[in-house]
Amino acid sequence: VQLVESGGGLVQAGDSLRLSCEASGGAFNTYIAGWFRQAPGREREFVASISRIGGVTYIASPVTRRFTISRDNAKNTVYLQMNRLQPEDTAVYYCAAGSSDDTSSRADDYAYWGQGTQVTVSS
Repeated sequence: VQLVESGGGLVQAGDSLRLSCEASGGAFNTYIAGWFRQAPGREREFVASISRIGGVTYIASPVTRRFTISRDNAKNTVYLQMNRLQPEDTAVYYCAAGSSDDTSSRADDYAYWGQGTQVTVSS
Protein backbone atom coordinates (compact mmCIF):
# COMPACT_ATOMS: atom_id res chain seq x y z
CA VAL A 1 0.00 0.00 0.00
CA GLN A 2 1.31 3.41 -0.96
CA LEU A 3 0.15 6.49 0.90
CA VAL A 4 0.44 10.08 -0.30
CA GLU A 5 -0.45 13.00 1.94
CA SER A 6 -1.51 16.44 0.78
CA GLY A 7 -3.05 19.61 2.17
CA GLY A 8 -0.30 20.88 4.42
CA GLY A 9 0.93 24.45 4.37
CA LEU A 10 1.58 27.65 6.26
CA VAL A 11 -1.38 29.08 8.17
CA GLN A 12 -2.02 31.51 10.99
CA ALA A 13 -3.13 30.58 14.49
CA GLY A 14 -6.87 30.00 14.55
CA ASP A 15 -7.06 28.83 10.94
CA SER A 16 -8.18 25.42 9.72
CA LEU A 17 -6.62 22.88 7.40
CA ARG A 18 -7.78 19.57 5.99
CA LEU A 19 -5.12 16.99 5.27
CA SER A 20 -5.80 14.20 2.80
CA CYS A 21 -4.10 10.87 2.39
CA GLU A 22 -4.74 8.85 -0.73
CA ALA A 23 -3.95 5.15 -0.74
CA SER A 24 -3.12 2.93 -3.68
CA GLY A 25 -1.96 -0.59 -4.26
CA GLY A 26 -4.18 -2.39 -1.79
CA ALA A 27 -7.68 -2.89 -0.48
CA PHE A 28 -7.83 0.26 1.61
CA ASN A 29 -11.02 -0.75 3.38
CA THR A 30 -9.20 -3.67 4.98
CA TYR A 31 -6.84 -1.36 6.86
CA ILE A 32 -7.23 0.92 9.78
CA ALA A 33 -5.78 4.37 9.12
CA GLY A 34 -4.10 6.89 11.33
CA TRP A 35 -2.36 10.21 11.50
CA PHE A 36 0.82 10.91 13.42
CA ARG A 37 2.95 14.04 13.65
CA GLN A 38 6.53 14.90 14.42
CA ALA A 39 7.71 18.33 15.46
CA PRO A 40 11.38 19.36 15.22
CA GLY A 41 13.40 17.81 18.02
CA ARG A 42 10.49 15.71 19.22
CA GLU A 43 9.42 12.12 18.84
CA ARG A 44 6.63 11.13 16.48
CA GLU A 45 3.29 11.26 18.28
CA PHE A 46 -0.14 9.84 17.65
CA VAL A 47 -2.87 12.20 16.46
CA ALA A 48 -5.87 10.17 15.31
CA SER A 49 -7.00 6.75 14.13
CA ILE A 50 -10.04 5.42 12.32
CA SER A 51 -11.45 1.94 11.88
CA ARG A 52 -11.68 0.12 8.57
CA ILE A 53 -15.11 1.35 7.61
CA GLY A 54 -14.95 4.57 9.59
CA GLY A 55 -17.39 3.75 12.32
CA VAL A 56 -14.92 4.20 15.16
CA THR A 57 -12.44 7.01 15.65
CA TYR A 58 -9.83 7.68 18.31
CA ILE A 59 -8.36 11.15 18.73
CA ALA A 60 -5.39 12.04 20.91
CA SER A 61 -6.34 13.99 24.01
CA PRO A 62 -4.39 17.20 23.19
CA VAL A 63 -6.37 17.70 19.97
CA THR A 64 -9.65 15.90 20.61
CA ARG A 65 -11.69 19.10 20.60
CA ARG A 66 -10.11 20.51 17.46
CA PHE A 67 -9.26 17.62 15.12
CA THR A 68 -11.44 15.02 13.46
CA ILE A 69 -10.55 12.05 11.30
CA SER A 70 -12.72 10.58 8.55
CA ARG A 71 -12.36 8.35 5.53
CA ASP A 72 -13.97 7.74 2.17
CA ASN A 73 -13.17 4.19 1.12
CA ALA A 74 -14.71 4.76 -2.31
CA LYS A 75 -11.93 7.30 -2.86
CA ASN A 76 -9.29 5.34 -0.92
CA THR A 77 -8.72 8.48 1.11
CA VAL A 78 -8.48 9.38 4.78
CA TYR A 79 -8.80 12.94 6.03
CA LEU A 80 -7.67 14.92 9.04
CA GLN A 81 -9.69 18.06 9.66
CA MET A 82 -7.76 20.45 11.89
CA ASN A 83 -9.53 23.45 13.36
CA ARG A 84 -8.32 26.32 15.54
CA LEU A 85 -4.72 25.50 14.76
CA GLN A 86 -2.06 26.63 17.19
CA PRO A 87 1.70 27.11 16.80
CA GLU A 88 2.27 23.93 18.83
CA ASP A 89 0.52 22.01 16.04
CA THR A 90 3.46 22.77 13.76
CA ALA A 91 4.89 19.45 12.62
CA VAL A 92 5.24 17.04 9.75
CA TYR A 93 2.02 15.04 9.59
CA TYR A 94 2.18 11.42 8.50
CA CYS A 95 -0.58 9.15 7.30
CA ALA A 96 -0.37 5.46 8.15
CA ALA A 97 -2.29 2.25 7.46
CA GLY A 98 -2.27 -1.02 9.32
CA SER A 99 -3.95 -4.38 9.71
CA SER A 100 -4.95 -4.09 13.35
CA ASP A 101 -8.49 -5.12 14.20
CA ASP A 102 -9.24 -1.84 15.91
CA THR A 103 -8.10 1.75 16.03
CA SER A 104 -4.66 2.17 17.52
CA SER A 105 -2.34 4.87 18.82
CA ARG A 106 0.69 2.60 18.51
CA ALA A 107 2.99 3.32 15.60
CA ASP A 108 4.00 -0.35 15.57
CA ASP A 109 0.46 -1.28 14.53
CA TYR A 110 0.90 0.54 11.24
CA ALA A 111 2.92 -1.16 8.50
CA TYR A 112 2.51 1.48 5.81
CA TRP A 113 3.49 5.13 6.02
CA GLY A 114 3.37 8.16 3.79
CA GLN A 115 6.20 10.62 3.30
CA GLY A 116 4.54 13.32 5.36
CA THR A 117 3.22 16.80 4.78
CA GLN A 118 4.45 19.91 6.58
CA VAL A 119 2.02 21.98 8.62
CA THR A 120 3.33 25.27 9.95
CA VAL A 121 1.21 27.50 12.16
CA SER A 122 2.39 31.04 12.76
CA SER A 123 1.37 33.04 15.81
